[in-house]
Amino acid sequence: MIRTLEEAAAEASTCTRCRLAQGRTQVVYGVGNPHADLMFIGEGPGYYEDKQGEPFVGAAGQLLNTMLGEIGIRREDVYIGNVIMCRPPGNRDPLPDEIEACTPWLEEKIRLIDPRVIVALGNFATRFILNKPVSISRVRGQRFTWHGRIVIPTFHPAAILHGGGQNSTQMQLLRQDFAELKAALAEQPPPVEEQLGLF
Repeated sequence: MIRTLEEAAAEASTCTRCRLAQGRTQVVYGVGNPHADLMFIGEGPGYYEDKQGEPFVGAAGQLLNTMLGEIGIRREDVYIGNVIMCRPPGNRDPLPDEIEACTPWLEEKIRLIDPRVIVALGNFATRFILNKPVSISRVRGQRFTWHGRIVIPTFHPAAILHGGGQNSTQMQLLRQDFAELKAALAEQPPPVEEQLGLF
């Protein structure tokens, strides 16, 4: 019997599969509509996410909310998660074994939510999902088919905030990518063609 997202989150809240469990305040499983057509995947929790137990609650989260509002979508209608669920010390990059320990949680999350469109936020999430050492600046805004789902990589909101903010060229490109994801949501589901490696 397939369990619910709530049941999966409850089990994940006590996860000790990797060293990150020792330093976290709490597991940041994800937040949003459990039946969302649109799912965002970032890298991992930061300071505020670790404290509040919800992804994208700081300045980057506010920018994400703004971008969603511009295309007529509410935050509560999408699902937001990360590749890893616990904050690494000092916000360092997650290590390979930490990613490996968290991967089954993310795979299950995607299966349970069953989104049609996944947006990979930033280099880290994009490389993880596409399983390729790609640069976000080269692949952003493009569509990839992954297990019957559309994947659209784009800049992480934090990168926009660090790189010039609302008036930057990156911000203009981010708006283009959000227009693309809105268009993808409006289309009929794609056929299962190219399979990009995870499950």
